[in-house]
Amino acid sequence: MIYKVTINDKVYEVEVEKGKANLLRTTAVEAAPAPVAAAPAAAAPAAAPAPAAPQASVKAGTTPVNSPMPGTILDVKVAVGQAVKEGDLLVILEAMKMENEIYAPCAGTVAQVLTSKGATVDTGAPLVTIS
Repeated sequence: MIYKVTINDKVYEVEVEKGKANLLRTTAVEAAPAPVAAAPAAAAPAAAPAPAAPQASVKAGTTPVNSPMPGTILDVKVAVGQAVKEGDLLVILEAMKMENEIYAPCAGTVAQVLTSKGATVDTGAPLVTIS
């Protein structure tokens, strides 16, 4: 059987036979994307994404420090009321098997810590606020 599947403005024409699948052609879509063809029954189901931590509200008048990418919080290095200088380490975020250090963008006092060790965060999720 031949299927046409549209993904990210590209149409993939795939021939599926018992035990194998061959890509026949890829074309760019210039108009609105066509409806996606149903996947064959033999296709493996997609893994469900891990649940993300609920987005906390940021206090007015504070500077939020947001997550630059989705990941898991390995450690929170600050506490509410702690004074921080620009460039101080706030949070360690694991993303794509790498530890990413999140630093304070400005000097001030930590007003809120909106995450915790082990939490899963999305891109743009507030982690800490500084007043």
